[in-house]
Amino acid sequence: MPSAEFNQLLEQLKNIGDQSIISVEELRAASERKGASFPIPEDVTLTPMQNLELKAEYSETPGCSSEHTLMFFHGGGYYRGSIAATRELATRMARECGMRGMNTGYRLAPESTFPAPVEDALNVYSFLLEDGQRPEKVIVAGASAGGGLALALMHAARNVGLPLPGAAILLSPWVDLTQSGPTFQSNAATDPTISKPYLDRFAQMYLGGESATHPLASPINGEMAGLPPMLIQVGGAETMLDESERLAEKAKAAGVDVTLEIWPHMVHVWQGNGAHIPEAREAVEKAGAWAREKMGL
Repeated sequence: MPSAEFNQLLEQLKNIGDQSIISVEELRAASERKGASFPIPEDVTLTPMQNLELKAEYSETPGCSSEHTLMFFHGGGYYRGSIAATRELATRMARECGMRGMNTGYRLAPESTFPAPVEDALNVYSFLLEDGQRPEKVIVAGASAGGGLALALMHAARNVGLPLPGAAILLSPWVDLTQSGPTFQSNAATDPTISKPYLDRFAQMYLGGESATHPLASPINGEMAGLPPMLIQVGGAETMLDESERLAEKAKAAGVDVTLEIWPHMVHVWQGNGAHIPEAREAVEKAGAWAREKMGL
């Protein structure tokens, strides 16, 4: 059964209102306010990355491996979110993985449309490798759109001949911008955070006229063979549940080492509420244990 803290959060989420009609400016401001409300532990050291046009920062905690990097992409439907808004989740996940964190920003719609975020992700990954990071000691990770971007990055890296990272962690990933999965209807009453009209609105804004089936926009359509081990965490109550299930099935069929965790009762990116609910902390701890095993830490 879900915790009392989760049930309280769920009631709060139900009162947010229809996000499909709220302005981009209001939604961006709400994301930043929420991110600012989550404290960062005093033993986390943040270092802004230099020589990059984009905003990105390293995080380190006592005892973490500086030879390994967790490259994390924030969510927000490709139109909102920032490294500040996702700092608590990104640093908490890096700590649990026992690795140096790399919280990475990217350009947002409608100011910048597809493929700008994919280009940004590829540029930062290339910079990381050029700076001496061994690719097999990198985990790419992300939440929601950031999870889709992490998967798209791997496709894009392979397209240009770059070595792939050692593993990937995808939290409630948005990997199919067609919103065609049946759980958009069947779970509509159980996940107040994400609706089909909401994602349709921001998919159109992000795509800028490109097809929603493009494999770098909807990376579920990309070639899965040869991808590194992948952990997918998704909530059992999510409207987006189906696409995580389809992604896992397709990747497994291509020979990828895939771990799919479906967390009963959880909604979209519940992991980002670690300051409030035990299920968020438990999920990130479990992801960290998976990462340590795959990286030999």
